[in-house]
Amino acid sequence: MLKLKRYSNSSIFKKNINNYWEKAAVYNAAVIENNGIINMLYRATDKNSNGRECNDYLNYIGLATSEDGINFKRGNEPILGPIKDSQESRGCEDPRVVKIDDVFYMTYTGFGGRFDGDFKICLATSKDLINWERKGILLDESNKDAALFPRKINGEYVLIHRRAPHIWVGYSKDLKTWYNNKILAYTLEESDWESEKIGLAGPPIEFDEGFALIYHGVSKNETEIIGKGLYKKYSLGIMLLDKEDPSKVIYRQSEPILEPILNWELNEGYVPNVVFSCGQIIKDDKVYVYYAGADTEIGLAVCDVKDIKNLFKKIGK
Repeated sequence: MLKLKRYSNSSIFKKNINNYWEKAAVYNAAVIENNGIINMLYRATDKNSNGRECNDYLNYIGLATSEDGINFKRGNEPILGPIKDSQESRGCEDPRVVKIDDVFYMTYTGFGGRFDGDFKICLATSKDLINWERKGILLDESNKDAALFPRKINGEYVLIHRRAPHIWVGYSKDLKTWYNNKILAYTLEESDWESEKIGLAGPPIEFDEGFALIYHGVSKNETEIIGKGLYKKYSLGIMLLDKEDPSKVIYRQSEPILEPILNWELNEGYVPNVVFSCGQIIKDDKVYVYYAGADTEIGLAVCDVKDIKNLFKKIGK
């Protein structure tokens, strides 16, 4: 069984109370390496990020950079934020970033907050990871947890997304018209950690043998968090996809690779009992998975590249 190992028992990136837009929480970060620099594009909120307790917090995306993947320097201003009276009235949530050819593509959730289900997948592009051009709604429906594959496959863009409660995949020639949308992976009723819903974590990771997909699973069972109430558990899992046909799951581990067990993941943050990721990198033959604990701070967990390759070996790839 593949398991991630935490870099430390504490988070590596915390809120900055001196910046109005990230004084409450930093979490759910996209991470990508470019020219030897690790870029973390993270979600931030100005208030309590728990929707049960706060219904007017705003979402921003900030940028922090690092040479070692552990110590990050951040900017003082967000790179994206809310747009009044739009699909992004409450801002931008949960970015994922890939580079295709010479363009960076950020998929994120545009949160309107005007009615139930007012969230849609949006797209922005950049040449330098600093200046972003919003392209608007990518998929015009209530949807989230989306990322593009890191390259075109058979001349098509391939998008992983989440029509609840399952993970879906769709195709496009032009990033405007999407077709052949179909379920990539179903929830598992018999599972104690991914029975309620599942969704993408970071973008697919390409190996010679195929694609590795880290994803999150949500339990139907709820845990009593003292002083906060009942909360479902969010964990991370892994599945492998076929190299030529990424809509085909060739392996899916039954046990999670990371679960909330530390205090800052379980009960010290705004949304208890949660580990959630939007990005990872490969560095020094290790996979660095950046994850949020309790929708409040960002931690790091790792595994060896060879551990994922060993999963491919199990199925003869």
